[in-house]
Amino acid sequence: MDTHAHASGNHAREDHARHPSPKVYVLIGLILTIVTAVEIAVYYIDALNDWSTAIIIPLSMSKFLLVVMFYMHLKFDNRLLTAVFAACGVLAIAVIVSLVILFKVLPYQALG
Repeated sequence: MDTHAHASGNHAREDHARHPSPKVYVLIGLILTIVTAVEIAVYYIDALNDWSTAIIIPLSMSKFLLVVMFYMHLKFDNRLLTAVFAACGVLAIAVIVSLVILFKVLPYQALG
């Protein structure tokens, strides 16, 4: 029984050692802030109106991945869980892109 307690204590230390330091979390927070500022800038720059969706979607995806990997600790979980989560993410992106094409692109082509 004592060896089990010792083993679980080692596992907890190993798990803690794998996680990034607080500096990494602050750095990720700064990166998320900068990417958000770029997204807002893209929205307000009139010259980018035609490209705003194509610019904002990858920026939003990168923010999503950073949050999931570090703040939700998916980077440190089992690879199977990561694969399932990624598959669902790919499906969600496909649905969103399809809806953008359906409601933003096709109606303009039908009028053309």
